[in-house]
This record gives sequence, C-alpha cells and structure tokens, in this order.
Amino acid sequence: MKKQDEAIRLQSAVIAGMKMGHVSVPHLLLQMYAKLKLSDLEAMVLVQLLAFTDKENKEFPTIEEIQARLSSTPEQVIKSLQKLLKEQWISIEERIDAISGIQYERYNLDGMFMKLAVYWNEEMNKQEQKASEPKEGKDIFSIIEKEFARPLTPMELEMITNWLDKDQYKDELILAALKEAVFAGKVHFNYIDRILLEWSRNRVFTLEQAKEHAQKFRRSR
Repeated sequence: MKKQDEAIRLQSAVIAGMKMGHVSVPHLLLQMYAKLKLSDLEAMVLVQLLAFTDKENKEFPTIEEIQARLSSTPEQVIKSLQKLLKEQWISIEERIDAISGIQYERYNLDGMFMKLAVYWNEEMNKQEQKASEPKEGKDIFSIIEKEFARPLTPMELEMITNWLDKDQYKDELILAALKEAVFAGKVHFNYIDRILLEWSRNRVFTLEQAKEHAQKFRRSR
C-alpha cells in the first residue's frame, strides 16, 4: 500500500509539474552566450527573468527571489544584473498601471533579443561571405601540400600567397609550374618560382601558353 501511495504522489507531482508549463528560452542564447561574453550565472539570470515574466507575471522580481533559484550569493546576482544592465542586455523601465495609476518598475529584455538578432545576422553574413569566396585561392594550398607530401612551412605559404596576390599568377599557371618541377625532378619552391618568373618574362599568362612554352623548352634541351 505504501508503494502504491508513493506512486500516486509521484504521478500527481509529475502532472502538477507539467501543468506549470514550460518557459520559452531563445535557443540562440543557450547556444551562444559564452561567445557573447556572458558567464553561466549571467545567462541563467536572463533565463530566470524570462521565467518570472512569462510564467509568474513578475516583471520586477527582487534580488532575493532571483537568488533563491540559483546556487549563487546575493552579491553575485547583483553583480550579474549590473553587468547585464551596463551592457544593455536588459533595462529597467518605469510604468504606470492603467487601472490603479500606481507607478511600478519592470525589467525589459528587448536588449537581449536585439543582441541575439545582431549576432545571428553577423554570423549569417560571415557564412555568406565565406561561401562566396573563390575556391581556387584556398584549394591551391592543399594541392601543393599534397604534392609535397608534408605540411607547408610558413615561408612556403607566404610564397604561394605572394604568387597569388602580389604577382597575380593564376592558379592554373602555378599548378602548371608545379607539374613542370615534378617532371624535371626538382620539386622545391625556388625552382617553381624560377619557372613562373621565366614565364612572366616571356609573357606566358595562360595554361595553353605555359604548355607550349614548356614543350619548346624541352625540345631545345
């Protein structure tokens, strides 16, 4: 009988808990608050303010009410609220009750939603810019690294960057020079650089011109 009573009480507790409902917490807040320079406590204070407002109709809970739900001291809660106010995650508004005419204060969490929206928009812009970047300039590093069968040194990476940005060599031309270096059995960066310089002096700018120039060079040897 005792076990049956315990089971009934447990069932009643579960039902009561479900009837209390759920708090809507922005997933982006849970996902990104650390990147937005919030501590665990500061993020949880925001969650508690959402809960007080959404489920208990308390728009201005006291420090004691907030602290009672956290494993933190009142001083820590105050410090967290001060930071959230200073960085405009939240604000305190003065309102006047339309019926009673009594003035009261409330926490406004619009700043939190605005910060999350701005952050999300910036992240989307970064992803779009990354997706729109030309792939050649990135792939060429991995292609050359694969050919050398080892990680490239900082100096070698800088040399490739100079070929692309300073000398304005096309990817296909750099890879053609790499192929010529492999064919000659001289797979090192200085040799590739000499090939590219020689082609530049002879106004070789396309892959077809490079192939033609290489064939002439081999016939002349």
